[in-house]
Amino acid sequence: MSRPRWLSNLLAVFTGAAAAATPAQKALEHLPDARFPAVHRVVSGCLLARDIPLLTRGQVCEVINLRQAGETPDFVEGAAVAAAGIAYCHLPIGGAADLTRANVEKFDQLLRAAGDQLTLVHCASGNRVGAMVALRAAWIEGKSTSEAIAEGQRWGLKGLAPEVRARLKQDAEA
Repeated sequence: MSRPRWLSNLLAVFTGAAAAATPAQKALEHLPDARFPAVHRVVSGCLLARDIPLLTRGQVCEVINLRQAGETPDFVEGAAVAAAGIAYCHLPIGGAADLTRANVEKFDQLLRAAGDQLTLVHCASGNRVGAMVALRAAWIEGKSTSEAIAEGQRWGLKGLAPEVRARLKQDAEA
């Protein structure tokens, strides 16, 4: 049974409105590997000096950087972000060895402190961000492994997924 044309049109209007990008998203979609996994949260890959004006136009209030200092030897990100009037937090996550409960708890505190402010969380590609989100979902929010992995993937989890699964499996067996 087909639905009336007016209902299909109405649904198309509302679906389109829900999917429409906000002005902030339009400004920030040009960041490398940009994604918008949650209200008030943006994930991206590495930031360059030329990206800082996008953060200002996108009304980003805070940046949480998960890259290690040595990953950007020619760019002092914290100073550039602060000079733009944006709060800056640095939690260096170099890879699998840094996917610890202590770091996930620090990450959780940073996200909670950001509250409803538009916050950009980034690493080089979003992979480390997604790993931290997945572990946070399991260890702090009590989600199942499959739910945690799915949440991490929405935030950019890719190559670190086996490491995240191993940590969650090890935690479940303990």
